Amino acid sequence: MVDRSSFNSLSVIIPTYNREKVLALALDGYLAQSSPELIHELLVVDDGSTDNTEAVVGDFSRQAAFPIRYLRQSNKGPAAARNLGIREALSDLILFTDSDVIPKSDLVQQHIQLHQRNPEMGAAVLGHLSWAPAVAATPFMRWYGEEKLFTFGQLRNKRQADFHAFYTCNLSVKTEFLRTCGQFDEEFKSAAYEDTELGYRLSKHGLQLLYNSSAIAYHHQFFSFQDACRKTQANAAATQLFFQKEAGQQALKETARRQSRPGHTLAKKLAPVVAGALSPARHLINSHFPLPGIIYRLLFWTSTRETTGLGAVALSPAEAPQKTLYQKPL
Repeated sequence: MVDRSSFNSLSVIIPTYNREKVLALALDGYLAQSSPELIHELLVVDDGSTDNTEAVVGDFSRQAAFPIRYLRQSNKGPAAARNLGIREALSDLILFTDSDVIPKSDLVQQHIQLHQRNPEMGAAVLGHLSWAPAVAATPFMRWYGEEKLFTFGQLRNKRQADFHAFYTCNLSVKTEFLRTCGQFDEEFKSAAYEDTELGYRLSKHGLQLLYNSSAIAYHHQFFSFQDACRKTQANAAATQLFFQKEAGQQALKETARRQSRPGHTLAKKLAPVVAGALSPARHLINSHFPLPGIIYRLLFWTSTRETTGLGAVALSPAEAPQKTLYQKPL
């Protein structure tokens, strides 16, 4: 029988790189938690920052009711930073968030309560991510956040997700499960696909990814349409690396099955034509005037399909693997 009493606090792990200002907002959110006693410790893993990150963390550590530990490594990427946090964590639960993610006041409580109800070692908890009110999200950002950056739009009314939604922006996992069954692949040097790839490997060891839409955090970053396209283009190398891994090979097989469906070839041929006809709508794409989601989808696809690094495999907008784009500033 699993001992539920061991899951009464957690270690928060936040990797960061040159984000002192927004990191301060995130840390302030943890100081304002409604149940700070549930935080065993908070680990900030500095991935070689050249700003005042260390001083910011030091200031907050003197204010907090729980230990805040500053860990530093040379610039190796978020995968290596999270692995350092996993090695150092002292609690039986780990909550991964990002340095531009601000927790709602009951975030930690929401994660712990679900772990206590699901103490099995492979049970993990995915929380929800919304745009921070301060960034004044546009309709394009809301579409991008729910359909491309993450897939929370597909998780509405669901209680469980598969490994594709193993998003470390708001995710808690049993420490022993990570240390025993798998950690992040440090070949991934940027913030792209490293969490999805780990989620796949953990799924082979019994990962049960529970979705708690009430465990809310806020993404404090603004994306224009051009920013989003640049992010996708910058992830080309990580995309190629992902498809070399078993997880990526599995994703390609799933894509091939979808592409074999009747009508796919015709739809792929028509998509650029339709997107071209919709090009006059581009001047509205960063406005607060909402456009139908299909317009955002087609324009985004046509703007990024040549630079996604997918080689001979052409993915339609609905088929592209979803990815967390997370850490380094644009």
